[in-house]
Amino acid sequence: MGEHNVSQLGVVAQEIKSALADLSAQYFDLENESKNHAGYYPGKESHFKIVIVSEDFAGKRRVARHQMIYSRVSALLTVSGGEIHALALHAYTPDEWQDIQNAPDSPQCAGRRLENI
Repeated sequence: MGEHNVSQLGVVAQEIKSALADLSAQYFDLENESKNHAGYYPGKESHFKIVIVSEDFAGKRRVARHQMIYSRVSALLTVSGGEIHALALHAYTPDEWQDIQNAPDSPQCAGRRLENI
């Protein structure tokens, strides 16, 4: 993978990174956002934000890009017996990324908002 930012990789995060390696990313950012969600405990790896920039996304709509990612990480999802409950996906071509240089922030989890009331 090209330029990347991967904060504190746990086991699941390493598996995500490996599963997406064939997308030839020019930029890859993987953030464990589990701490922002209800039921968090130190070391939990259930919610991730992925920002990936690749020529492989050229000519593909957002849904097709997400399908490309999900097909590679499907075994890691809770529905398949894995650890991942949620993924925030931001998949861009290099030209798109050049224009924005930043993915949007993820919304706060509804369960976490309720905990703070």
